[in-house]
Amino acid sequence: MTSKAERRAEDLLEAHGITQAPVPVDDLARELGAEVRYRTFDGDISGLLVRTDDGQTVVGVHAKHARTRQRFTIAHELGHHVMHKGRPAIVEHLTRSARVNFRDGTSALATDKEEIEANQFAAGLLMPSTLVEDAFLEATPRLGPERTAAVLAKVFEVSPQAMNFRLMNLALIDPT
Repeated sequence: MTSKAERRAEDLLEAHGITQAPVPVDDLARELGAEVRYRTFDGDISGLLVRTDDGQTVVGVHAKHARTRQRFTIAHELGHHVMHKGRPAIVEHLTRSARVNFRDGTSALATDKEEIEANQFAAGLLMPSTLVEDAFLEATPRLGPERTAAVLAKVFEVSPQAMNFRLMNLALIDPT
């Protein structure tokens, strides 16, 4: 069953004419009016989304993370951009009010509704169900399910863990 967040991601891909992997998530962010900035963050912050009251949107991405994680972080923050208002933030160096969403170690724990939705959106954006299903069904007879997952992770430019999780959610592989 496709979630509301995944449907939003699929609609976004369709609206931008994206029909093949890997999804150009940096370009998509720019098309949505978000500037992507790569910086080093303290702690376990992977990324953040800042929206100012004057309409500026910035996706901050941890510069030292693997490219596959950066892509998921951008997609996750775009999920917040598309679906959520954000929380007010008070940051000393900002001279105007802003709203912010963070992606950190707790984002993947499925404890916050907005974080769950942003993760679902990111999975649907980077690994659209129809593209993953078609690629999996085409490659599996030649490679077997385990090797297919590793190959698809490279094709979709996501981590092997993200691809395995996606394949399980799409009921293409057994979770055991």
